[in-house]
Amino acid sequence: MNKSWWQEAVVYQVYPRSFQDTNGDGIGDLQGIIKHLDYIKKLGVDVIWLNPIYSSPNDDNGYDISDYRNIMTEFGTMADFNQLLKTIHEHGLKLMMDLVVNHTSDENAWFVEAKRSVNNKYHDFYLWRDGKDGKAPNNWQSEFSGSAWQYVPSVNQYYLHLFTKKQADLNWDNSDVRHEIFDLMNWWCDKGIDGFRMDVINLISKDPAFPDDPNLKGEVHGSSMTMAANGPHVHEYLKEMYKEVLSKHDLITVGETPGASTADAIKYTGFNSHELEMVFQFEHMGVDISPTMGKWTDRPFKLVDLKRIMSRWQTELNGKAWNSLYWNNHDQPRVVSRFGNDAAEYRELSAKMLGNCLHMMQGTPYIYQGEEIGMTNVGFPKISDYHDVETLNAYKELVQDKHSVTDGQMMRYIHKHSRDNARTPMQWNDEPNAGFTAGEPWIDVNPNYDQINVANALADPNSVFYFYQKLNQLRKQYSIIVYGDYELIEPEDEQVYMYWRHLDGQKLLVVSNFTDQTLRRSIIQRRGTGHMLISNYQNDSGDQLRPYESRTYLIN
Repeated sequence: MNKSWWQEAVVYQVYPRSFQDTNGDGIGDLQGIIKHLDYIKKLGVDVIWLNPIYSSPNDDNGYDISDYRNIMTEFGTMADFNQLLKTIHEHGLKLMMDLVVNHTSDENAWFVEAKRSVNNKYHDFYLWRDGKDGKAPNNWQSEFSGSAWQYVPSVNQYYLHLFTKKQADLNWDNSDVRHEIFDLMNWWCDKGIDGFRMDVINLISKDPAFPDDPNLKGEVHGSSMTMAANGPHVHEYLKEMYKEVLSKHDLITVGETPGASTADAIKYTGFNSHELEMVFQFEHMGVDISPTMGKWTDRPFKLVDLKRIMSRWQTELNGKAWNSLYWNNHDQPRVVSRFGNDAAEYRELSAKMLGNCLHMMQGTPYIYQGEEIGMTNVGFPKISDYHDVETLNAYKELVQDKHSVTDGQMMRYIHKHSRDNARTPMQWNDEPNAGFTAGEPWIDVNPNYDQINVANALADPNSVFYFYQKLNQLRKQYSIIVYGDYELIEPEDEQVYMYWRHLDGQKLLVVSNFTDQTLRRSIIQRRGTGHMLISNYQNDSGDQLRPYESRTYLIN
């Protein structure tokens, strides 16, 4: 394995819309990110990943791009971006951009041309098919409810949209499409950016026969994303991207790959694959979903299942490819509410426990804004309080159209899993709107901001913030945290997650209690000679693990 800077880095994800508003319009902006670069630097991270900031009508919060070479008006101007990039670099940080090239907005100039005529050059930039018996070309379902096909009368054809109907899927089989994408990537690289997070990049190659989805058999809420994943030419196209763009710059790259297995990941990110550096996999994010309802459930997760998934990714990629490590992002609920305990008594303890449990694994850690202060799910009382297109469509489909669940049940599921849990404004202080905006925020602030905020965290030496800061410092001090091999201890333990890391005769023992019970685990006493690197309690109580306690020992 050739060691690279991105393996040793920590990434901080900024969701610009919700980070900091500086002009009073209730929407975060690029100047707001500049304002808080000292804070991000203080946390001890190396890379900032920005969710999409390109021109967009915001049908899916920027993941529907109308112009790849311009900045979304609400976020600022290209001059603001240039200032942001320069200031990030002056802080010794790097910038990773979000690349959304499986689809564009239907307001993108390419698509506007594409729907004028089947003979238009840009028509073949997208995936069009004739209808079948007056209906859609196949039974595929969009990720956001309803058919994945939309009819356009002007050309008497349907176009594919795996997401909203305003997100038209690009035809990567057309070499002109690929060259346009590689050109725009090089354009951003020439500006000096340091990497790309690639949205649903394993969906770019589809089977041109578009067979029906055999998995859609009676699910209350289904999606055909897996039918499009890991298609026939995906590796060919990514190798071409590597040759035309990625090999020419010193970049960090991570591909979002829903449905990818460890075997798939090794193909995408193997150390000699010449495709991507790492992927975001979703197996651990599916640990608490329902076979029939998908994410719209309130079933609890089982720690044994979580350990099995995390351990498989650790061991099967070891020496072959590189893991990304994340609990949170803009599409997932807040981890302290999901796998921890967000009650006041346990919130900080369990937030620290989850941080230690994840960051001591092999891979590059990703911290999502607010995770480092223990922000929680929000639980708005009414569906009208939510803005996320996925949440609103699912509510309409399951409650109003199909009557599969009641309003009360669905709101419970939304409180647990809605993407808006991650998108409420960053909680800076206890002033109105948590210091996020002087105006009306685009989405309501979590009411607990008066207790959970950056100002409180920075004033408390025992806060979640300083615990994450220490995790980031330890990573720079000890190679074993970055590169050590991983070995799970007691796979069937339903309460405690324990594992070893091994490197050059050194060992780490990582022990995390996922319950509010006091437990005993004898391995702590039998660990050998060494010392505790980090713990979320002030003292070491031997083989006794207090509620949500987590410790890492270095053993020589």
